[in-house]
Amino acid sequence: MVAIRLRRAGSKKRPFFRVVVTDSRTARDSSFVEILGHYNPRTKPAVVKVDKERVDFWLKKGAVPSDTVRTLIKRHLTPAPAAAPATTAPGASPAEAN
Repeated sequence: MVAIRLRRAGSKKRPFFRVVVTDSRTARDSSFVEILGHYNPRTKPAVVKVDKERVDFWLKKGAVPSDTVRTLIKRHLTPAPAAAPATTAPGASPAEAN
């Protein structure tokens, strides 16, 4: 089975991760099929750069994202919902707003 998961890079105590497509049976930092992007959790805010088109391609092929990658995709690659229109003050009726 093909998986989309994080591959650790960086030095000791300074983690940096690559988002890769790999066979699910391989070790975490061993061979991979393709690098889709990277994730740096040490910056504020965390930097996530992933090629959305390639992620969609691999998901359509049947690749299964890890829990962490699924969360990253959900938080950083999906468009933010549109802001709700301004409402009236709490307790005021809509007729009083006009």
